[in-house]
Amino acid sequence: MKFSDMKYERPELEKIQDLAEKIKSDFKNADKFEDADKAFTEWEDFTSHIDTMISLAYIRHTIDTADEYYDKEVEYADEISPEFTNIQQSFTKLLVESKFRPQLEEKYGKLLFINSDIFLKAFSPEIIPETQETNKLETAYQKIIASAQIDFDGDKKTISQMQPYKESADDKIRRDAWLAEARFYESHGKELDEIYDKMVHLRDKMARKLGFKNFVELGYLQMNRNCYNSEDIKKFRSSVIEYIVPIADRLYREQAERTNLNYPFTFADSALKFRDGNPIPQGSSEDILSVGKKLYHSLSDESGKFIDMMYSDGLMDVLSKKGKASGGYCSQLSDYKVPFIFANFNGTADDVEVITHEAGHAFAFYMARDIKPSENQSPTLEACEIHSMTMEFFGWRYSDEFFGKNSGKFRYSHLSNAVTFIPYGTMVDHFQHIVYENPQMPPIERHNVWKELLNVYMPWMKLDGSPFYGEGKGWQRQIHIYENPFYYIDYCLAQTVALEFWDIMQKSHDEAWERYMRLVKRGGTQTFNELVETAGLKSPFDGEALKEIAQTAEKWLDTNYNIS
Repeated sequence: MKFSDMKYERPELEKIQDLAEKIKSDFKNADKFEDADKAFTEWEDFTSHIDTMISLAYIRHTIDTADEYYDKEVEYADEISPEFTNIQQSFTKLLVESKFRPQLEEKYGKLLFINSDIFLKAFSPEIIPETQETNKLETAYQKIIASAQIDFDGDKKTISQMQPYKESADDKIRRDAWLAEARFYESHGKELDEIYDKMVHLRDKMARKLGFKNFVELGYLQMNRNCYNSEDIKKFRSSVIEYIVPIADRLYREQAERTNLNYPFTFADSALKFRDGNPIPQGSSEDILSVGKKLYHSLSDESGKFIDMMYSDGLMDVLSKKGKASGGYCSQLSDYKVPFIFANFNGTADDVEVITHEAGHAFAFYMARDIKPSENQSPTLEACEIHSMTMEFFGWRYSDEFFGKNSGKFRYSHLSNAVTFIPYGTMVDHFQHIVYENPQMPPIERHNVWKELLNVYMPWMKLDGSPFYGEGKGWQRQIHIYENPFYYIDYCLAQTVALEFWDIMQKSHDEAWERYMRLVKRGGTQTFNELVETAGLKSPFDGEALKEIAQTAEKWLDTNYNIS
């Protein structure tokens, strides 16, 4: 079915509650496993439908944040989602305490129950008011970012539309673009600080209500961390500082020589990889989408059928326009067993990475769409990011068609960006640990923490006192910090694994694809560590993994340094 034909109906809370009570009663009073299993299946279909309606409202709202109808529907979803979570938890409690748990575990696997136990710890009706308030604040943040109308180049630009100017080879244009964007954020700086401050206190209050010392432990449970903890992340951070930061620093020193710009960099100058300009895709947006279709048809029959469905059913909205929310994501529409890709093409290499990254998420869901129960279709988010980041590297086989004569520059930039991203992503996570361990910290101190962490993780950056970025406020533009606490480290863990996949691709593309398919077909039936093992790769918590991929990537980049 085409996305435009998918019918949205508001999930009325009263009707949800009535149907939930009926299914719960059927499950609780079942005398036979078959009857309990039937009720469980009904519950699956019921919750999937609610999720689908909420996803439809969210997608259509982000496509046009000025649409008053879906604006109100998202507000309503923000209001009822904690109530719906409470309803889900009440069934989960019945599930884990069921006399049929052994048979259910045998049929659906133990991980379903491990995750259910985590869910029971991560939520309580007590925190519904705080969750509702946090949801409203997240929507307020989105609206501020989507409202951007930055005067530049004789027109008003959204944040996404500013990106090509922020990468311009013309030093004046690039620096002016960064300054113009910084002024937009600066004009909303007080409001952004207030929103985040309220979020931090609300989340801390939730954690204390549930008996936790602070939000860190609750945040990990909300991320469904089922095979590692904050101590493992702390070790990962140490490995990043030891193995990745020195190589990233060397790459930026070489970039300074290549571009004839000063080291350490201002934020504006760090964005220029090559003196004659960063690699940009050749052709129009339609050309990029066309090459993307060829790429997926070249990988396998399954990926070919997947991309044909995405294009023919209108399951993508990728062009930037006024009023559209910023960023990109992949969502699931479970009723229809299809994903949806949202993005903002802007004429940079990011456009190609969208058609690989977000479509990597979408392809993984497509491959796991028939796994039962639906909770087992998608793994935890760091494993989901392996799907997307690895697909970016599979896109290299069509880099010549995407980038033409600049394909060599693209591959160099993509790999070097993959390496240098890991320190930044790790810093984002470290920042959040400090903030939530010290919730009473005033906004100005949060900016100071960001400055201190920049010195540790990104020593190639110069804080020159210029508006916003140069003042240590750049964290305010990172949407995950506001909306998805502790998510960002997932990108770093996944990038480490994706670079292991990249290394295999250099030796055997077929072997890399076979291992990748092995991974995505498992969906969420295994933990992150188990999925990495399934693909025959090293865990990123093993310091040797970071050390080895750093050395391998550095060697490739040295060999390909002189790009004409």
